[in-house]
Amino acid sequence: MQPEGPAEQIRSTLARIAHLADTGSVEAYVEQFTREAEWNMPANPDRSIPAQVRRGREEIAAGVRERRAAGIQGPGTFTRHVTTAIAVDVTSETTARVDAVWTFYVDTTTIPKLSGVGSYADEFELEDGRWRLSRRVISRG
Repeated sequence: MQPEGPAEQIRSTLARIAHLADTGSVEAYVEQFTREAEWNMPANPDRSIPAQVRRGREEIAAGVRERRAAGIQGPGTFTRHVTTAIAVDVTSETTARVDAVWTFYVDTTTIPKLSGVGSYADEFELEDGRWRLSRRVISRG
């Protein structure tokens, strides 16, 4: 059963994205994005990751596969994305803006360590009857 209002549906999608980044399939993860979504991440020198801009589900999926192959995230890496302080602004019947804080933990089965913190500036669109992420700009710090 879907939550009633757009803001709750969007919050649920944000939570699902975090869970799927850590434990789900790549296909289920990219289903949370619009077909033409844009995903922007700054460089992360601690993890040797260059700045990235991915456009469309195929490019976003390729980025997820790269991070999983490098052991940075995904099933078996014992990492967790946590999204909090979520502020949803529904701007029309089919669009919304969301600001949120993220934290990223590693070594979650032993002594969890905070590895990163930052913010998401997200845009959502109603596509095929579901609120999906259409643009994400990730900031560190």
